[in-house]
Amino acid sequence: MSRVRQQGQQLDNAHPGGRPWRQLPCVSCQGYFYETHGTLCHGKRASVELIVRVIACLAEGLGIRGTARVFEIDPNTVLGWLVEAAEQLHAFSAYFLHELHLNQVQLDELYAVLSAVRDGDVSAAEAIEQLSRSPHWVWTAIDPETKLLLSGQVGTRTLAMAQAVLHHIAQVLAPGCVPLFLSDGYPHYLTAIVAHFGHWVQLPRRQARGPAPKPRWMPLPQLLYAQVVKTMRRRRLVTVKHRVVFGTQAAVNQVLAACGWQINTAFVERLNLSLRQRVAAMRRRSATSCKGEDGLHQQLALFQMYHNFVSLNLSEFVDGCS
Repeated sequence: MSRVRQQGQQLDNAHPGGRPWRQLPCVSCQGYFYETHGTLCHGKRASVELIVRVIACLAEGLGIRGTARVFEIDPNTVLGWLVEAAEQLHAFSAYFLHELHLNQVQLDELYAVLSAVRDGDVSAAEAIEQLSRSPHWVWTAIDPETKLLLSGQVGTRTLAMAQAVLHHIAQVLAPGCVPLFLSDGYPHYLTAIVAHFGHWVQLPRRQARGPAPKPRWMPLPQLLYAQVVKTMRRRRLVTVKHRVVFGTQAAVNQVLAACGWQINTAFVERLNLSLRQRVAAMRRRSATSCKGEDGLHQQLALFQMYHNFVSLNLSEFVDGCS
């Protein structure tokens, strides 16, 4: 009897066809499945090392065709691996990034020139004017203390998209967490922040008779929001103004004083630079622009995963060694 059990255990952990992956028994259907089931490596003839290196090159900013030339594989194969990886990486990030207790959140948006709307060499001002009505803006939100990329979404530069970004941030934060929000002077951030971090307030009666006043949606008392308004003239920075929208200057300074900072959006702007360096489709002058919004979504999912769980850990390791 023990010999039969040993043979069954050997069959459960066998490598059919001489493949490196084991097959495991399913307690539900009494069948067998490979241990790579549900992963990027399932059903692939290529080695795991090759797949990992290809995804790493894409994460470091090399384009799809450039990666295909380096590893001497078909570009469609690289694209297929990127699509599969983006789905799993998005689910992985959503699983780990939730119920976060944050003190600050910096918001910003930047445009991405896609091949469908690229008309040639244009100035930055002309590109913004041309792309302001296109659905190819990348919205980012970062925790400046941990450098975590909280959200990276693609959409129009409208109020609806600002609402979607703040809705995603509200889902990532822990219940009752109301961080300090910092952004540029884009007006739709104000409406989106109040919509997600507000409450109904019943106003007192002003007259003894008549109907009671209707409740109003007001920002939470602990909500803090400040803006960095920059004035550009001929591509040069002229003035920088700091504006406290919600809360007091003292309350905002108290939150920033813990890190020795002042009102700024430097961290999210530095993140935008990393985006343009590592996402080939977002470079200002690039021949690897995405054909559509889906391709940009996939590269952003890869960037978010690589930035949060690889680059940050490596930088912390280097700082610890130094």
